[in-house]
Amino acid sequence: MGFASVQDSIAIENEMPWAERDVPRTLYQMLTQTRDAFGSKNAATFQLLSGPTDKAETLSWNELHARTCQAANLFRDLGIGEEDVVACILPNSNETILTILGGAIAGIINPINPLLEPEQIGAILRETKAKVVVTLKAFPKTDVAQKTAEAVRHAPGVHTVLEVDLNRYLTFPKNMIVPLVRPKNPGNHHADVKDFNREMSAQPRELTFEDAKEDRVAAYFHTGGTTGMPKVAQHRYSGIVYNGWLGGTLLYTPEDNVICPLPLFHVFACHVILMACIKSGAHVVFPTPAGYRGDGVFDNFWKLIERWKITFIITVPTAISALMQRPVDADVSSVKTAFSGSAPLPLELFRRFEEASGVTIVEGYGLTEATCLVSVNPVDGEKKVGSVGVRFPYTDVKIYLEKDGKPVECGVDEVGEICVSNPGVNAPATYTEADKNKKLYYYDNYLRTGDLGRIDGDGYLWITGRAKDLIIRGGHNIDPADIEDALLSHHDVAFAGAIGQPDAHSGEVPCAYVELIEGGTVTAEQLMEHARVHVHERAAYPKHIEVLDELPKTAVGKVFKPELRKLAIRRVYNAALEEAGLAAQVFEVIDDKKRGLVARVAKTGEVDDASVGHVLGGFTRPWEWAEGQG
Repeated sequence: MGFASVQDSIAIENEMPWAERDVPRTLYQMLTQTRDAFGSKNAATFQLLSGPTDKAETLSWNELHARTCQAANLFRDLGIGEEDVVACILPNSNETILTILGGAIAGIINPINPLLEPEQIGAILRETKAKVVVTLKAFPKTDVAQKTAEAVRHAPGVHTVLEVDLNRYLTFPKNMIVPLVRPKNPGNHHADVKDFNREMSAQPRELTFEDAKEDRVAAYFHTGGTTGMPKVAQHRYSGIVYNGWLGGTLLYTPEDNVICPLPLFHVFACHVILMACIKSGAHVVFPTPAGYRGDGVFDNFWKLIERWKITFIITVPTAISALMQRPVDADVSSVKTAFSGSAPLPLELFRRFEEASGVTIVEGYGLTEATCLVSVNPVDGEKKVGSVGVRFPYTDVKIYLEKDGKPVECGVDEVGEICVSNPGVNAPATYTEADKNKKLYYYDNYLRTGDLGRIDGDGYLWITGRAKDLIIRGGHNIDPADIEDALLSHHDVAFAGAIGQPDAHSGEVPCAYVELIEGGTVTAEQLMEHARVHVHERAAYPKHIEVLDELPKTAVGKVFKPELRKLAIRRVYNAALEEAGLAAQVFEVIDDKKRGLVARVAKTGEVDDASVGHVLGGFTRPWEWAEGQG
């Protein structure tokens, strides 16, 4: 079954209400159904190194089910009940899959980004009241074990740390060298430390306790990687199964092979890909612990496609940009489609990928607060490049604007806040902290996403900006307040405004504009050094700081960021045109009601229109020729 339009989505809904569909109630039921149907077929593959002939471990559905039961039994033996939390601080591996599945069956699984700083990891462990942590054993070229140990020291509720040793994935002689160069065991915390695989292998291969009898919270996912206390979203079985059902029913078949070099601590890889493969019986491949960030993954990517006969590529704009810098040097004829999410995809990048690989990219939209999926460009229907497609079945998307303190639904192509209701929206308790759920919903069950957008006459959703003030760097959320607070801590700074400036690789990167106190003398270069000390997250370091005589402000004295974004777009686009040696420049940035901020370009000499399009098409923000120029 597939759907190619809003009408198809409505037809699927009319066929049978979601609550009456014959879908599993729990994750364990979903996994067991697939085991029973496709037991000996390939389920999941992980390879530590990226080479097309490097060692890989593939689990069948029989084996994945058995080991998941062992992991769940282990967590129950360690005192994890249905309301207790297992934290997973791991890069990708087969153990990561088992921890996520076993943790969600025994209790509540909490995947945590291992790239976060120890302070952030510790804050999440305290917020979720985690009792068990699964992480890496100290291993060369990674500091995950060391950071986790530091975080656990500040999380008194953690009583057990289970370690995963990646050395088992290596072959001779590398597996003999690792013990000689392995970093010192970090230790220095209060929790018991045990070997994950050793403890798990001692458990029965069938579940020793009764599966959940009703829907419940089964996962905690933190939103983004902002400093301070991240928000933690609660995901129920119903939302997890719904996301798995969407991919498993509408997209994948048991014959499909899906490559997912994205991290399992993110909902895209976990709920959209892993759960959809579990529902459908498709085979998922995870190359290297770091996915796209792993050594040699981009260089070997097309060869891995050929090795595993991949039919679906899972990607993000930053990865597509890197792949386009390498030739397609293998047989990729097995690929049907590439799915892109997490950040807007530049039009030029879409075209280049399609021309180079012969593969069409399908762009979609989702968010952690809704468990994930909201909309997608139809695989078999009309794709509107630049949009995020049509809503999935059983998902309702409305565009609201507040008027006189009340939400009013927008008309066709009218821009407002995107609001979502579907089985993945956990109203009214999206976040673990009650205070963070205030004013999060319209009419009790329409989640306010914080994204601005419009729905066109064909039912396609277009994102035009953000109501909430996040910077999204390659799908990674950064709170501008953390950058601003760091800059304001300098005695010469009176006002600071941090925004995301356009970036052809990451979509946007942080930059900041400051206004100095009277008599202030600090330079932009000195503020860059100040920021590196006082901004606690490396991804949030500003790429550009500029000192202005006065920052634009609202009538009540608040920094007016739309004007700062216009300055950044003009500066970045003009620098790109100049670097390319093109006689054109952005002379103004306008606020278009449908498209958001749009750069207007004028020619300053003889210039090839297509060359300008190639350069500016690499950015996500739109541009247009000034009147009479194009």
